[in-house]
Amino acid sequence: MVNLRNIQAHNATLASSAPNLVAVFVGGTSGIALSTALALARHTPSPSIYLVGRSQPAADAAIATMREMNPSARATFLRADISVLKNVDAVCDTIRAKEERLNLLFMTPGYMTLKGWDETADGLDRKFVLHYYARMRFIVNLLPLLTAAALDADADADTDAGTTTTPRASLSRVVSVLDPLVSVRAGGSGRLDLSDLSLERSFTLSRCGAHASLMGNFFLEGMARRHPRTSFVHAYPSGVHTGLLRELPAARALSAVLGTLLSPFMVPLRESGERHLFAATTERFPSKAGEGSVSHGHHVAAVGSEGTRGSGCYWVNWDAA
Repeated sequence: MVNLRNIQAHNATLASSAPNLVAVFVGGTSGIALSTALALARHTPSPSIYLVGRSQPAADAAIATMREMNPSARATFLRADISVLKNVDAVCDTIRAKEERLNLLFMTPGYMTLKGWDETADGLDRKFVLHYYARMRFIVNLLPLLTAAALDADADADTDAGTTTTPRASLSRVVSVLDPLVSVRAGGSGRLDLSDLSLERSFTLSRCGAHASLMGNFFLEGMARRHPRTSFVHAYPSGVHTGLLRELPAARALSAVLGTLLSPFMVPLRESGERHLFAATTERFPSKAGEGSVSHGHHVAAVGSEGTRGSGCYWVNWDAA
């Protein structure tokens, strides 16, 4: 476990080490994504923050808060139902038209449901899309901007060689918040059904969780190998009081009561945002090429998901360990 004081100390250094970051938060109008976006606005100078979500009122409130805490922050809301993949493409087109680089892609989309298969216009299950397909589509579409962030930092470093000028932060990172180990929790098999990857014929909620987790793991590991200047983090959030229970009709009336009863066992939302900002910026999770952070401490690179230190892809617990 990384001590919260150490988390806060690291995040405080971002004021000098991480100016002008460009970050996209998918699912960014509530919960962990919003809390992390607010932490980024709180700790970094002149960030450009994109919030992707569905709720205009929530986005307006979030942007007002960001501007109040950090007048140098530039915050933009992109409204979209990303359970439809063409909408993911449209959001990415908008971002690519406005930005030349992207330092951080942070993703938490999902929803609580007791339904079975809930088919989208793409012929896929909605929950599965939000937990896997949409996230991977964002990565593929925005990878050129993530690569440009790392290469841009290299160019600045070359230009500044022999001078005292601080090069631009080299952060190039993807963080997907779900659970890298959900497929083996509670006695799961940890296996994919290779004959039905989309689960069209064998869908259950537990299988959906397992497939989204495992396929996400494999995808991120593959991307880390192919794109060694960008680091990839699959993070487990643990219990965080995000209000997600309100999406379950039967639980709406009980959400406040359940939140009160479970709060001693849950991570406070603001703390979760601070911890995820640490995971998104620390040099403990470098790219395979040994780059992709903005901190200047002397952390030893973490062991990656494949068992190799500094592999570029990492499974990270709620406490950033």
